[in-house]
Parts: sequence; C-alpha cells; structure tokens
Amino acid sequence: MFGSKSKAQISLEQVETIVGKNTCVKGMITAKGSLRIDGQLEGDIDTEGDLVVGPTGILKSNIKARKATIAGVVNGNVNLEDKLELLPTGKLIGDVKVGSIIIGEGALFQGVCEMKQPDMELQNPALKK
Repeated sequence: MFGSKSKAQISLEQVETIVGKNTCVKGMITAKGSLRIDGQLEGDIDTEGDLVVGPTGILKSNIKARKATIAGVVNGNVNLEDKLELLPTGKLIGDVKVGSIIIGEGALFQGVCEMKQPDMELQNPALKK
C-alpha cells in the first residue's frame, strides 16, 4: 500500500482533456471523461472519469473523480470513488475520501484520510443506525 513502485497513470489515448504545461486555467472543470493537468488550475474539478496531475501540475482545487494519480501539487480536498495514488514527486495538502490510497516514498500528504467502505453496514449489522 505505501511506497508502491507501480505507475498507475492513464495512457494518453484514454485522456479526453489535457491542460498543457504552459497553460493556466481559472474556473471549474466539469467532465465525463478523463483529465490530465500539466499546467496550473485554480478552480474545482468534477469528473466521472480519472484525473492525472502531472509532475508540472499545480492545482488549487477541490477534486471529485473516479481515480486520481498525483505527481504534481494539489492544494484542496479530494473525493474519489476508487483509488488515489500519490507518486513520490506528489504533494497533496487537503483532506481525502477514497476507496484506497497509495502513497509513494518521498510524497507529501498533509490532511485527513477517510477510507470509504460502502458495504460496511452489510457486513456488520450493529453499525446500522
């Protein structure tokens, strides 16, 4: 789980939207497909697909997505349906709600992590309210 050497990045053929290295965007991004951010973004991201923040990506964003791979800098809260992978060059300052998390050796994470377990009530009836 911690320090995984896997590279769970999305191939470029699967990415529908790319914010390039020398691009600065201010405003919310809403998408159905996958995104890759290599530039700067100030505004929230809401996508049904996956998100990749490249090593040169700098985000001041709250993020909602299926999965995310962070190699750059994210300052904001992250809410994912599935997995967050914080690569060794990644920095995340904010709270996360995820299905699973991988933090690479050397990565920076400051915040609170909440692991989603949707079937927990089914497994333990005492947890039902």
